Amino acid sequence: MRLVCISDTHSMHRQVPVPDGDILIHAGDCLGVGTLEELEDLDNWFSEQPHRHKILIAGNHDWCLQDEPEEAEALVRNAIYLRDSGTEIEGLKFWGSPWTPVFFDWAFNLARGEAIAERWAQIPADTDVLITHGPPAGILDEVIMATQSQQMISAKPSESVGCEDLARELERLKLKMHIFGHIHESHGQETRNDCLFVNASTCTANYKPLNPPIVVDL
Repeated sequence: MRLVCISDTHSMHRQVPVPDGDILIHAGDCLGVGTLEELEDLDNWFSEQPHRHKILIAGNHDWCLQDEPEEAEALVRNAIYLRDSGTEIEGLKFWGSPWTPVFFDWAFNLARGEAIAERWAQIPADTDVLITHGPPAGILDEVIMATQSQQMISAKPSESVGCEDLARELERLKLKMHIFGHIHESHGQETRNDCLFVNASTCTANYKPLNPPIVVDL
C-alpha cells in the first residue's frame, strides 16, 4: 500500500505537487489562519486528488477544528478526519491525534505531563500507523534557534522540542509507522526499532511549501 504523507501546508495545498498513491495523509496545520472557508477549500482540493483514501488530522494552526468542531468537521466530506480516533483501511489500523505540548497560545495545545499523556494513553496497542501533529522527543524534532548573529555564522544551533510523554508511550506500541509534522526544519524520515518515523512538513522554516511529500510503500 502506497502512503503519500504531507503536513503543514498552511492553506498552500494547491501549490504542492502530490504524487499518486493509495492513501493521502495530512498530519495537521492544513490551514493558514484557521477559518471555515480555508477548511472548505481544503476539502474541495481533497476531492480532486486521485487517492482512494484520504486521512486528515488537525494541528495547532487549525483553529476552526478546535473552536467550531461540529461545523468544521461537517465540512470534511472527502477525507477521514481523526481526532483521538482511529480507522482501518485494508487491514491497516490508523490512529490520529492533533495535540502538541503548549507553545505560546495555539490550538490543540496541552501541558506536558499528565494532561497530554492522557491523550497518548488512548492510542490502541494494535495501531499500525500513528498520525500525530507533533513529533516525539528526540526524533525529527529539532527547531533552529534564532540568534542575533545568525546571519554571520554557518552553524545554526538547534533544540529538540518533541513530546517526551509521546516518546514514552511509543515504548508500549508496536507501530509500523509514525507520521507527524509541526517542526518544519526537521522534514525527513528515519527508522528506529522497526518503526519508520516521517516528518512530512511541507513548509520550510520560512513557510515556503517546498518540502516534497514523503511516499512510503508499506
